[in-house]
Amino acid sequence: MTQASDKPDAKADTATASTASTSAAPASEKNQSRTSKASSSGKGLVVLALLCGLGGLGAGVWSVMQIQAADQLSVKQQQQLSDVLANTQSVAKNEQQLRAQLEKMPSAAQLQQGRELLADVQAEQQLLAQRLETILGASRQDWRLAEAEHLLRMASLRLSALHDTNSAGFLLEAADHILMEQNDPAAFAAREQLARSITALRSGGSLDRTGLFVKLGALYQQANQLTHLAPSFTQDAQMPAAQSASHWERWWDSVSHYIRIDFNASEQVQPLLAGQSLTQVRLALGLALEQAQWAALNGAQAVYQQALQQALDILDAHFSIEDPNVKGLRTQISELSEQKVRQELPDLSTALTTLQAYINKRSAPQDDATEESN
Repeated sequence: MTQASDKPDAKADTATASTASTSAAPASEKNQSRTSKASSSGKGLVVLALLCGLGGLGAGVWSVMQIQAADQLSVKQQQQLSDVLANTQSVAKNEQQLRAQLEKMPSAAQLQQGRELLADVQAEQQLLAQRLETILGASRQDWRLAEAEHLLRMASLRLSALHDTNSAGFLLEAADHILMEQNDPAAFAAREQLARSITALRSGGSLDRTGLFVKLGALYQQANQLTHLAPSFTQDAQMPAAQSASHWERWWDSVSHYIRIDFNASEQVQPLLAGQSLTQVRLALGLALEQAQWAALNGAQAVYQQALQQALDILDAHFSIEDPNVKGLRTQISELSEQKVRQELPDLSTALTTLQAYINKRSAPQDDATEESN
């Protein structure tokens, strides 16, 4: 029993030893694998550490950039905040000013009262203006009618004193315009007389007496510059005309009154004046032209033509017609002698009387109303 029990123990030890040998071999392989794994894990850790370092560096750079961006954004926000605060303060200040102005403004009741007062004042002003217009209207019309009468008197004076038809026509038209402004049918008679007078002035034409006077004055100056007279010679007393002279001798005798042949060539030839001196002839011609000037201003047609005809006779009798100056002077005097210096002027007394009657008729009702009010 004992041997039998020892055999199993030996088998067990053998089995244990084999098991130990078999287990020792895998253990060494495990140690080698662990060593290789440890070396490879160390390298991985280094790589991981490097990657972590690079990641940390990138994160730091990114963090710095974010911080800078945050700082800039903060600065902008602070600036915007300050602008908002400034605008808020300005708005608050304006609001305060507006409130102060609103407090100074009157209330709705005061505004309504002011409107009513203004309407009352405007109504009173309009009423006063109407009354003033009514009071002054009559006086203004009376003043205008007095002006028309004055214009008519001035036109009559211009016609009678100066024979100025142009000025008289303008004055009459001005008076008629005043009557037209009255718009009164009662002024028809006065306007009718004025129209007749204006038509008479226009149909008669206009006379330029001043122009005639100036032209005659220029001719007077030209006449004083005439120097040559028509020569007229007389025969010597020692040479009586023969009664039995032939035709040629009588012809020479008549011509010798104007022509004389002098063979003294060394002496200066002087014209001999016949009867009157040059000064006397100029004086007579000038007096005739001055008389024509007076007649032109005073409208004396007969005297005007007579004086110019006298001037023509003096030129024909004492000056040579062949002289260009004499010929030109004679032509101008002949043209002026055909001018009219007198014009049939209308009588303005009828128009003046009619206008005065109209003015008196207008003022009569006002006088009666004044007496009744008194």
